[in-house]
Amino acid sequence: MPSEAELKFHDDVRRGAERLKREIGYNPTRFTQMLGELGGVGAAKQLLRGGNASDGFTTLWEANRLELSVEAFVLLPWYEHLFEEHHLETARHRLGEHRFDVERFLRTARQNPPGWASGSV
Repeated sequence: MPSEAELKFHDDVRRGAERLKREIGYNPTRFTQMLGELGGVGAAKQLLRGGNASDGFTTLWEANRLELSVEAFVLLPWYEHLFEEHHLETARHRLGEHRFDVERFLRTARQNPPGWASGSV
């Protein structure tokens, strides 16, 4: 049985994919398929396994929307415990490599944590 955090992570990345479709016209078909097959955490771990960023990550970077990338979601304080250190390092490295201000993103996130996660920030 998945934990509350695992269920919330899955829902957050699914909603992020829906936002991308609606806001920038990008439909992450392969990612949506991975969500159905592996769940949010499993899909994230698979994406973070490879050395290179996915085509979807590149698309988000080009659209200046890396805050909706799996890499960004993984680093959120209320989700980071779901991942191993090497996943977190890969996510941080990819985002930093693409000039995404990880520290600012996390500072902003910590100021407005979801209600269910208030004890984990």
